Amino acid sequence: MSAALSETSFDAAPPAPAPAPQQAMRTGADLNVATKPYAVEDRAKSWRLLTEVLVLIVGSLVGIAVAPWWPVQLGLAVFVALLNVRLFIFFHDYLHSAIFVDSKAAGVIFSVTGFYMLSVRSVWRETHNYHHKNNAKLIGSAIGSFPVLTIGMWRSIDPGKRRLYRILRHPLTIFFGYFTVFLIGMTISPFRRDAKKHWGGPVAMLVHFALFVLAGVTLGWLTAFFLVPLPLIISLGAGSYLFFAQHNFPDIKLRDRRAWDYTFAALNSSSYFKMSKLMHWFTGNIGYHHVHHLNHRIPFYRLPEAMAALPELQSPGTTTWRLKDVVANLQLAVWDPEQGRMLTWSEVR
Repeated sequence: MSAALSETSFDAAPPAPAPAPQQAMRTGADLNVATKPYAVEDRAKSWRLLTEVLVLIVGSLVGIAVAPWWPVQLGLAVFVALLNVRLFIFFHDYLHSAIFVDSKAAGVIFSVTGFYMLSVRSVWRETHNYHHKNNAKLIGSAIGSFPVLTIGMWRSIDPGKRRLYRILRHPLTIFFGYFTVFLIGMTISPFRRDAKKHWGGPVAMLVHFALFVLAGVTLGWLTAFFLVPLPLIISLGAGSYLFFAQHNFPDIKLRDRRAWDYTFAALNSSSYFKMSKLMHWFTGNIGYHHVHHLNHRIPFYRLPEAMAALPELQSPGTTTWRLKDVVANLQLAVWDPEQGRMLTWSEVR
């Protein structure tokens, strides 16, 4: 997810009836073909849903600007943060060519969205596309994702790289993703790597700073805080954790690079994030992450439909927003090939 992660040197569903016994479980190309009927956009629905979230965001930001009491402003800022997560999924699906293909109007909207979300298109497309092609490979998968080492790799690297690995997987790094994953990883690091290609990152930072100063001078600094940085601190922090939990959960299964398989990685190295219908709405169904990784051309609003229709997608590894599950995910440290599971930090010690 973060371009900063790409610069490390660590590369050294709801329950459904079981299928009938006589039904063979598809895999590989056959399973991918079975998902194609769901990789069809309803353009009118896409525009309707996008218009809804944009109207809600703009209306809430106006509410923050005019609200006379800071508790109301705070509540609206949290609401905007949740809406931002949903908006990000539109941006995400657009860059996957799942929705709004060849729409110039949508292209303009999502270019602006990228600057707003500190995820300019050049950086996101480069790192996220790599992530999909290399999901859960034990060597080379740190680009566009949080790094995962095996216990053997952990033992072989020097103390400095161990510290960096722990920092990159630390809860503060994840939940303060606005600063770590996005400001550093998605704007500063890519610009330093290729200024000509990724000039948009510093521009996005300047836009954020200019908006905050303008709002502070005209509306007051507390109102400016609720308008600009706070919703993004919350939404990008939540998004960073979502991405971490989608590929770091106790039931995850990994294979080494020689035995790596795209379908296996999609269904066993990507989680199904169980949550309420309301939270699935706010998160744009990205919790159906194993389905998304199997076929990223499926629009987000059709992911539940695909999972319900295909028996092969109905037994994923899962996680939830429950505190015990959040803690369990964050405690995961390195992959042990012999035991076939992730070890916790206490087990590594």
